[in-house]
Amino acid sequence: MKIASFNINNINSRLDNLLSWLGSAKPDVVCLQELKARDTQFPRTALADAGYGAVWKGEPTWNGVAILARGAEPVLTRDVLPGDDADRQSRYIEAAVNGIVIACLYAPNGNPQPGPKFTYKLAWHARLEAHAEQLIDTGLPVVLAGDYNIVPEPRDIYATRSYDDNALVQPESRAAFAALLEQGWTDALRKKYPKETLYTFWDYRRNRWPRNAGLRLDHILLSKTLVRKLRAAGIDRDVRGQDGASDHAPVWVELGVKAVATVVA
Repeated sequence: MKIASFNINNINSRLDNLLSWLGSAKPDVVCLQELKARDTQFPRTALADAGYGAVWKGEPTWNGVAILARGAEPVLTRDVLPGDDADRQSRYIEAAVNGIVIACLYAPNGNPQPGPKFTYKLAWHARLEAHAEQLIDTGLPVVLAGDYNIVPEPRDIYATRSYDDNALVQPESRAAFAALLEQGWTDALRKKYPKETLYTFWDYRRNRWPRNAGLRLDHILLSKTLVRKLRAAGIDRDVRGQDGASDHAPVWVELGVKAVATVVA
């Protein structure tokens, strides 16, 4: 079973890019972030024609998350991160697919910092930590996938001082990511590539893609019951170099679990 995460950065503007990648990579489950579309603008028909069922939570202009399943319909279990009833930003969605709980997240960027956006970022991650603890305590197979907007370690960013004040690399942000690992979640990419330089995001500005000035922002965390089933993991870097590409590349894992189609024709 292949599970991927992809910050598409506007699903309708980059629908052709998405469909091309789905056709070649053939992931069984996809967590999408930054849809930048209302619920009614989500391209459900085009994705269904490509063989994917979907659940989604849209938002005009910004944010938005979705979970796709190849040959199946995800069973929605939650479309909001608990802990703040006043939060209306579409940043979290959760569904069951083939017996696995799939959580798709698009964490706040937090810039500029210090300030209210950074405060919101840390509060959001605290809510994620609380919910993630409840999920892992169930003992169920769970995947937490998405754009965390955190660079976990100095090696996860190219050599630069330009990000020193950026919310993505602050000690408080890194501590929030580390707290998830301390709960028992496993960073799948680091599990498979403990020493390699890994980037998943290259800003459009300052020629960062051609000179490989990247950051690792997109992560797939696995619960304890899934770690032993981890067979492979990777980053589809070439997708970032295509015409009209998102500034993120898809990340993925392969688990020793058989995907079962459940769509009724």
